[in-house]
Amino acid sequence: MTLADALVALGAAFLVAGALARLGRRIELPTIPLFMVAGIICGPNTPGIVLFDDPVDLDLLAAIGLVFLLLYIGLEFSVEELTSGGRGLLVAGGAYILLNVGGGLAFGFALGWGASEALVLAGILGISSSAIVSKILIELDRLKNPESSLILGVIVIEDVFLAVYLALLAPVLGGADGPVEAIRDIGLALAVLLVLGAVARFGGRLVGRIFNTSEDELLIVTVIGAVLLVGGLSEQLGVKYAIAALMVGIIFASTPLRGRVIGFTHPLRDAFGALFFFAFGLTIDPGDVGSVIVPVLIAAVLSIVLNLASGVLASRVAGLDRQAGTNVGLTLLSRGEFALVLAALAAAAGLDPRLSAFAAGYVLLLAILGPLAATRSHLVARVLPERLFVQPAPSAGSDGSSR
Repeated sequence: MTLADALVALGAAFLVAGALARLGRRIELPTIPLFMVAGIICGPNTPGIVLFDDPVDLDLLAAIGLVFLLLYIGLEFSVEELTSGGRGLLVAGGAYILLNVGGGLAFGFALGWGASEALVLAGILGISSSAIVSKILIELDRLKNPESSLILGVIVIEDVFLAVYLALLAPVLGGADGPVEAIRDIGLALAVLLVLGAVARFGGRLVGRIFNTSEDELLIVTVIGAVLLVGGLSEQLGVKYAIAALMVGIIFASTPLRGRVIGFTHPLRDAFGALFFFAFGLTIDPGDVGSVIVPVLIAAVLSIVLNLASGVLASRVAGLDRQAGTNVGLTLLSRGEFALVLAALAAAAGLDPRLSAFAAGYVLLLAILGPLAATRSHLVARVLPERLFVQPAPSAGSDGSSR
């Protein structure tokens, strides 16, 4: 692809994604699935105009989009807010992983595709999409909701789990050479998160002095350089670059520069974030889904049930009411980039080819259902038995009667 072709394709991609999103807004649809549908329509797997023959062409720009999404989310939180749950956060995060990964493993064995395939399906069904989750929180203006710090905490716990999971899965996928290398990978990933967390907790003042400048241009350049560099180094050490970007955002949130960094991150987040979901859509082939449509539908229903159960547990552990607990479960419902990566690794390892088709259909379905369900979580909350959740304490002067 020549430079001129690339510019034309990129410009058309933005316009198609924006046009679909504007149409969707008229009927109150979230933008995430519409950006993905734009990628599917303009990609190599559907008839018509093909803007990009190979999704790899957008890999770097899409990665930058995900970095800005998570950087912005991190800027909205302090490390105290993210970790305020303490033991409750660990319990809620552990319960979420146990329910969803365990359910995915059981589902994989029930399908009968093989033990190795079941282990891969456990990750596909069990791990949320940090990109979609963060975008949902932004679109629905829920960053200040009491449950949002818990949701982000679960995402970070999931990333720690990923380091362990991928190390354990290495013999199946042909990754690590042995237990020593697997333990080393897990240790490196944990060390990176601990270092970033320590800087966020104790190094905010120093970071502020290092990056402080009266010129916005220099601040923008240095902050973007820092977040991309930290993200790349973290990825090399086994921590997803998106989670590293979240931690860098939390670090800058503890400095006097927070407001200025939010100011220039906001438009970058919106533009490049849309491109991330467009590129995501390019990787999905709807034609492969037909052969596995029944397992995809069963898995989607299972995930909805398990996520709502996780929201109930989170509400009881963290003292959240029915609406907040429902928000937790439905916001974390979407699956995305990690599921497709797992499917690609499984295909390269020679596992059952149905895994790739299943992952594409499952991700597409939940990437659409997840944002829609989160948008209408108040309707779902109404049908869930209130006795399952923590009851809100009556306010001072209230007679305790319901309204």
